[in-house]
Amino acid sequence: MDAEERIVEAVEQRLGTFVKRAEQALLAEKARVLRPFGLSVPQYAAMYALSVVPGLSGAQLARVCWVTPQSMASLLATLESKGLVERRPSAAHAQILVTRLTRGGRTLLERADAAALAVEGRLSGAYSAEEERLMRDLLQRGTAALAEEP
Repeated sequence: MDAEERIVEAVEQRLGTFVKRAEQALLAEKARVLRPFGLSVPQYAAMYALSVVPGLSGAQLARVCWVTPQSMASLLATLESKGLVERRPSAAHAQILVTRLTRGGRTLLERADAAALAVEGRLSGAYSAEEERLMRDLLQRGTAALAEEP
């Protein structure tokens, strides 16, 4: 067995390998279907979050989209320059900018979301309803276990 085969065999013994592969496959496919809309996966995620709860701050969006505040600031500046979002001072705190989708942003998101949902549908379609429920439970349990202090 050569070195590469030994590495593959060793890596195949680790649960994290399979979690990472699934995540990478999902993100790569979402990136592929969002590309024609001129959106990255994080941009789509921020726009989707704003469609659910308009008027979030950059810090709030960063937390729900799992990116750093600095990355979110750059991402929002790009979306704003494309006319997809608008940022205005918060009524509660003038130094905080709240973000909303523009009409064009909502229109683009509707089309992009259909493509992203199709990817999620393909993933869900690989499992029975019970298997999908079980996978959600198992992944949530694993996430919780990793969040605990050792």
